[in-house]
Amino acid sequence: MLYQRTIAKKVEVTGIGIHSGKKVTLTLHPAEADFGIQFKRTDLPDAEVLKATATTVGATENNTTIGEGLNAVHTVEHLLSVFYGLGINNVYCEIDGPEVPIMDGSGASFVFLLKEIGITTLNKSKEFLVVLEPVKVEVGDKWAMIEPSSKLVIDSTIVFTHPIIKTQKKSFEFSCESFINEISRARTFGMLRDVDMLKRKGLVKGGSLDNAIVLDDFKVINADGLRFGDEFIRHKILDTIGDISLLGYEIAGKITTFKSGHNLHNLLCRKLLETPSAYQIVSASSLQKEAIEAFELPRSLASSFH
Repeated sequence: MLYQRTIAKKVEVTGIGIHSGKKVTLTLHPAEADFGIQFKRTDLPDAEVLKATATTVGATENNTTIGEGLNAVHTVEHLLSVFYGLGINNVYCEIDGPEVPIMDGSGASFVFLLKEIGITTLNKSKEFLVVLEPVKVEVGDKWAMIEPSSKLVIDSTIVFTHPIIKTQKKSFEFSCESFINEISRARTFGMLRDVDMLKRKGLVKGGSLDNAIVLDDFKVINADGLRFGDEFIRHKILDTIGDISLLGYEIAGKITTFKSGHNLHNLLCRKLLETPSAYQIVSASSLQKEAIEAFELPRSLASSFH
């Protein structure tokens, strides 16, 4: 049996929002089974709690936002990706500002944080969303598709004119261990030439070499370079996992994306949910062994988890 998980105890982290530039404190609380991931803006009097689901997503330009208008939480994708990556289903997230702290631009800080406090297994089986038939969305030459598979697989392609990135393609078979080792440390990235334009749009006010890979016209300008030769496509997969986790279940399906982004990921989730014949929700106990084994936590972390 594969059971739902939450965090072992409350933990607090403070950092800067990459787009808002505002210092924010995020407090994570354990939650009971079937609670899901929920956000509460503590800086807004009487703000309604926001459940992180595909249908509560608002803006998707350069980040994924839960909620709309003033009561919204921006840039949730890296935190949600780590929750999915560690098989955590239930957390109450209090935040005293508009945006999840960017930390180092990857999910590594959140992995470290959750490793330190531990993970608790709850007495309720996980449920999987099992894809039964292909669903595809397209916007111009960009597209994303989900189709049947015995476990979560993400096959992603990005295309940039930049000489360091060019075309990168990676197929990733999900497991908690491979997520931690291969995906969680991949940082967000951007072009130096786009900074002024993005700032005029009210974005990247908190961006820096400490929380993003920055490229000029020819090279990476971060002094420490890249963590992986293909860090760019690995970060795309990190984003995809965070966005697809908003379906609200562990997933048995193959996701293929071409030049995708947060908007396409959300359109794919919504179209899938609007196509009842394309999926079913089943208990983990009825799935093939490989889907269950993907959520085993690595032995190297076992002493930290409860």
